[in-house]
Amino acid sequence: MTATPKYQRILLKLSGEALAGNQAYGIDPEVIAGIAIEIKEVVALGVQIALVIGGGNIFRGLSAASKGMDRASADYMGMLATMMNSLAMQDALESIGVKTRVQSAIEMQEIAEPYIRRRAMRHLEKGRVVIFGAGTGNPYFTTDTAASLRAMEIHAEVILKATKVDGVYSADPNKDKSAVKFETLTYLDVLQKNLQVMDATATSLCMDNNLPIVVFDLTRTGNIKRVVLGETIGTTVTGG
Repeated sequence: MTATPKYQRILLKLSGEALAGNQAYGIDPEVIAGIAIEIKEVVALGVQIALVIGGGNIFRGLSAASKGMDRASADYMGMLATMMNSLAMQDALESIGVKTRVQSAIEMQEIAEPYIRRRAMRHLEKGRVVIFGAGTGNPYFTTDTAASLRAMEIHAEVILKATKVDGVYSADPNKDKSAVKFETLTYLDVLQKNLQVMDATATSLCMDNNLPIVVFDLTRTGNIKRVVLGETIGTTVTGG
């Protein structure tokens, strides 16, 4: 008997750091191959998947700006870093037989399609994994905001935010032993308590459109499938 997925169309948000594994920088081939296998398992359930990947394992626009670089220039460099990760993920997925398309918010016609909403939705309907690169195409917006925006545009039912911890805590669990894990939160909780789920712009976008966010641990094998099948893991953020 095949389990029935809770969601039919999801947006999976991966941090760039997740692709680095235990390395300080770059892409760990074993880690990205492992994530690709998990995505393939979810595709096999008939779930439509879009991906947004950060670029922090290669370049962080905000930290570069804090060291004196022009913020807009730094952010554009960060967008290019997300494209490198997107192409790496495409390669990992295609190598195990998962059909993908990369769409870039900054035109790069030799390596990716331009972002076209209707085309993206058609790819999803045909069972292809769509990877959205280059953020929103604008400086001053994070990849969290890009994930929220794209999720809304393609009518995703949920944003799955994959992290290195098993949910949202009241404090950093690695530094504070008394930190409490939240099973559920409202968007207002996240904004008022300044919890590090997504930045305020991304959270507000989700709140305005009532799009749930599930924050979960990517490092445990099989968790993407567990979330899609409706298991209670991580932290769920909703309107309450």
